[in-house]
Amino acid sequence: MEPIRCGWCTSSDLYKKYHDEEWGVPVYDDPTLFEFLILETFQAGLSWITILNKRENFRAAFDYFDYKKIANYSEDKIEELMQNTGIIRNKLKIKAAVSNAQAFMKVQGEFGTFSDYIWKYTNGKPIVNNLKNSKDAPATTPLSDEISKDLKKRGFKFVGSTVIYAHMQATGMVNDHVEDCFTRKGK
Repeated sequence: MEPIRCGWCTSSDLYKKYHDEEWGVPVYDDPTLFEFLILETFQAGLSWITILNKRENFRAAFDYFDYKKIANYSEDKIEELMQNTGIIRNKLKIKAAVSNAQAFMKVQGEFGTFSDYIWKYTNGKPIVNNLKNSKDAPATTPLSDEISKDLKKRGFKFVGSTVIYAHMQATGMVNDHVEDCFTRKGK
């Protein structure tokens, strides 16, 4: 018998695996926080399953999300990425990945880690929402508005409030698993 899951993830095995193992699990390490930030920025305007289906291609194309390497990508590398059919070939988003890597390292320089910076918004603990239905989850919150505004001020791109709220959900800053989801008890 299938366990009860959040309604948004039941359409594919890849979605179920992501939901069961990653979504809503608190992430405190900078490399994973950066990976989700980049994936979320590429997701803007697209479905998350599109990104999940291309995730391994993104990892290979973007040096496994090594922000130190990405921060130094040349125009030639950007053009190479534009030819890669395995990823989302949006030049503005690719360039944003480079500038976001640079901004990410500046935040690390100021706060010690990006994790320390981002988690300060929730005092280092997940916000646990009590949702009866996945459709009850907001797309944005005043907190995602605040984080988005600050990230933009720091030079980040494609970090609107919706992208940031999705990042908060993905990295466990917010637990939006529905009340009867089997994963909720462990998170």
